[in-house]
Amino acid sequence: MINTVKLSENEIKKLLAMDEGHFSDLKAIEIAPGKLTKAIAAFANAEGGELFIGIDDSPRKWRGFGNMEAANAHIQVFDGLFPLGSDFQYEFLSGEGLDGVVLKIQISKTRDLKAASDGKVYVRRGAQSLPVTDEDRLQSLRRDKGLVSFETEVVNCPKEVIENSTHIIEFLLEVVPTGEPESWLKKQMLLLNGKPTVAAILLFAEEPQAVLPKRSGLKIYRYKTSDDEGTRATLDFDPASVEGNIYDQIKDAVEKTTEIIESVRLSTHNGMVEVQYPVEAIHEIITNAVIHRDYAITDDIHIRIFDNRVEVLSPGTLPGHVTAENILSERFARNPGLVRLINKFPDPPNKDVGEGLNTAFESMRKLKLKPPIIQQDSGYVKVILRHESLATPEEAILEYLLENDEIANRHAREICFIDSENRMKRILQLLVQNGLLEPVPGRTRYTAAYQLTEKGRAAATKNA
Repeated sequence: MINTVKLSENEIKKLLAMDEGHFSDLKAIEIAPGKLTKAIAAFANAEGGELFIGIDDSPRKWRGFGNMEAANAHIQVFDGLFPLGSDFQYEFLSGEGLDGVVLKIQISKTRDLKAASDGKVYVRRGAQSLPVTDEDRLQSLRRDKGLVSFETEVVNCPKEVIENSTHIIEFLLEVVPTGEPESWLKKQMLLLNGKPTVAAILLFAEEPQAVLPKRSGLKIYRYKTSDDEGTRATLDFDPASVEGNIYDQIKDAVEKTTEIIESVRLSTHNGMVEVQYPVEAIHEIITNAVIHRDYAITDDIHIRIFDNRVEVLSPGTLPGHVTAENILSERFARNPGLVRLINKFPDPPNKDVGEGLNTAFESMRKLKLKPPIIQQDSGYVKVILRHESLATPEEAILEYLLENDEIANRHAREICFIDSENRMKRILQLLVQNGLLEPVPGRTRYTAAYQLTEKGRAAATKNA
């Protein structure tokens, strides 16, 4: 049974003002169900979204089905292709004095590819539902869904590249002392028809980057800025390349990133201090980037170190049904072979398989830093570690003034990571209105600063 939800006046206004885009679409009831299945399939094959049927576009107005039964023809078509359940949820929307009911379809990112009623696969790009007919693009979409993995592709190079490498010999001596390289590699499906797979090269080749150029490298950048983007002018040194098999690459990348971070200084209420991030968080995020990236994409992993944050960009989209919202609770490996086999190495980087990002979040919490931000940014999964306290801007300002006589708008913005001068002005004025701060006497508008009142000092001491 499909539920009916009555919207408030404010919710109706928001719906009618909604922009059509990557995650939402609004359609009139006259559009044939078959055409609408293109939008549903497109959302399911991308990051999910919402489809509202019963909203006219020009002019934008509510004009729904006369009653729920009037939508039966649509629902029968939809339910045949996209059955009601965890991936597709249907509900009717109504409102006081409005014309009919709107059918809302909540679409989740699905584990498999979904086709519209015309048999074609579509994917959502911006406000469009685009057909995917080219076989290369379909294969790329299958990899995004985790239906196939590039790690199993055969590489056209001699098997000796891995069979005689020091990495496979050391690994077998440690893990399978009685094993012979060729027979063990065949059993693990790392040698197929006498050729190594991508996974075999990544795990055991002496120089995977020579065999898989621009698909297996990692670069580290240091930008001396807190701006949204780094520039050539703010780049501290030429990007550092980290190569080798992925076991060594993870270890070396964590060490190099940590070393660079230790050289960063940040302005705080205690003056200029060394930036600190939990090594566990850096380790887990780099490990995830290396073992879960899409190796079919010709690009490196990029680690960008700014004055106030670290960004890790891993090529590819989030795999399968995983989204930025459910990533901490869902499990899906794009490269299951890499995940399984690297866990067999001594002191594996993914000791607690499936718990890496949870560990990163917990370690940031322990240092009283805000949790990592996970984004799907164009063709990358971006994870951001911010050197930003869990404290509110108001708490940070009061804490600063326990150690310092005064604070100006500029310095307050620096310690609170707020770019807008006007936003900080409003925060400072509110603290004054609440009796926690007062303007420093005798200052002009250009040299204005604030100091604690007795009430403010008491509040700051209590929270310290």
